[in-house]
Amino acid sequence: MSRNTRVEEAAAQVTLWEGRDVRISPLSGGLTNENYLVEVDGARYVMRLPGQSTELLSIDRENEVYNTKAAATTGIGPNVLEHVPGIEVMVLEFIAGPTMSAKTLQSPEMAARMAASFHRLHAAPRFLHDFNMFRLIEHYLRIVEEHAVKIPGDYRDWLPAVAEIERAVNAAPLPAVPCHNDLLCENLIDDGAALRIVDYELSGNNDPCFDLGNTAQEAEFGPELRGALCESYFGRRDARQLARMNLFALMSDVGWTLWGAIQAKISAVDFDFVGYYTGRWERAVGVLRSPDLRRWTAEASD
Repeated sequence: MSRNTRVEEAAAQVTLWEGRDVRISPLSGGLTNENYLVEVDGARYVMRLPGQSTELLSIDRENEVYNTKAAATTGIGPNVLEHVPGIEVMVLEFIAGPTMSAKTLQSPEMAARMAASFHRLHAAPRFLHDFNMFRLIEHYLRIVEEHAVKIPGDYRDWLPAVAEIERAVNAAPLPAVPCHNDLLCENLIDDGAALRIVDYELSGNNDPCFDLGNTAQEAEFGPELRGALCESYFGRRDARQLARMNLFALMSDVGWTLWGAIQAKISAVDFDFVGYYTGRWERAVGVLRSPDLRRWTAEASD
């Protein structure tokens, strides 16, 4: 089945615009799903179709739909207007406004707005499942073995360091809250009033410092902006929480390296996944070899 046929057949099963003329155009940015702008009688919607073999990436569609609806109650996530079971198509509110990038987020003012959005999201009704990057890495490594996925040759050499990082962040964990866990800059949209957050396929209850560290890594925040994000979220530059943020930022690279490697094997999306995971791993190893790692693990454990 061609992509166009698949999209048309999916749109035909949506009751929201049944019997009406629709215009469908692709939206850029999705690496595991296909997102489309649907225009009907002047109204705009986002139609989200799942990518192929995404179960290998530990993406649970029931979890995604449940959590997207929970996030919408906070005003931060988009409203779910229709869900088509079986084909797992979601029709979402179209959020008008600029999509964020690392460049647009790199200021103390934007760090404060990000923290405000995270506070609202983290206060959402509890998500369906939990998320733990350390367990996800173990799952991804099993997929790597079962499907002969190529990963960096020294990846497993660093697993003892990953275990040490897990011990450090768990020395004084924060209560798990509804977290996004995949805060790419492009998943933030400025509607003029708040930074809205989209794409909940990897969402789950988690330590809030994971979201803070993950987004700091994706937005390429240096030490000052990471400190500003920490201060905006916690009310002060808490040394322990900042260290935990930094360790979770590192773990984003360690974990999503495997995600990228698996995608390079299974994905039909036209994207350089090899370059993606290679770059993330090189950045991770740079931090793993740095004196920052020992300092952060000590501060997180104190």
